[in-house]
Amino acid sequence: MPYELQELAAISGMPGLYRLVRAARHGVLVESLDEKATRTLAPARNKVSLLSEISIYTQDPDETVPLTEVFERIYQKHGAASPVTAKSSEGELTDFLAGVIPDYDRDRVYLSDIKKLATWYGIVSKHRPYQEAAAPAPEATAAEAAAPEAPAAEETAAPKAKRKSAKAAEEPAADEPLSTGGVIGAADEAPTAAGNPEAAAPAKKSRKKAE
Repeated sequence: MPYELQELAAISGMPGLYRLVRAARHGVLVESLDEKATRTLAPARNKVSLLSEISIYTQDPDETVPLTEVFERIYQKHGAASPVTAKSSEGELTDFLAGVIPDYDRDRVYLSDIKKLATWYGIVSKHRPYQEAAAPAPEATAAEAAAPEAPAAEETAAPKAKRKSAKAAEEPAADEPLSTGGVIGAADEAPTAAGNPEAAAPAKKSRKKAE
């Protein structure tokens, strides 16, 4: 995972991003993701949108791109500095997203969502270190090279799990982030938005080590 998003969230009524510290009696204790790292209590009535649970719609109704993967694509293409901000022009923002997700759904992903994406990436890349993907262990590589291949007749393809269809969710206000489990794809002007589908990773074959 390039950027660790598990503990990070956007909270309605509170600008910026926050790290979740712990649950409290009347809400959640959070720490601002900035130089001050100020701790405060987010009231229970505020919507908490976990970044790790947000995805972006694609033109395939059964497929979305998790925000973690989107951040990885942005990093590989532009590095830690985002080429756009929330103040960039509409053309610059749409070209930016098309450059990392060519098949993003133009009907369900709105300009306000791309602005949020650019803002969130700028904050995360500034205050969270990029984690390079871990290289495979030498022992595992050697074992895979020595493992015999199964006969073609016995090979069976692992079924690919489809992502669940998006569920309808309440449209957030202009100054609010998406609700927990939402997807980037809700217009500030649109009456409804869709929820975040979860993807199941395809099953992997186990390979025996050659004797």
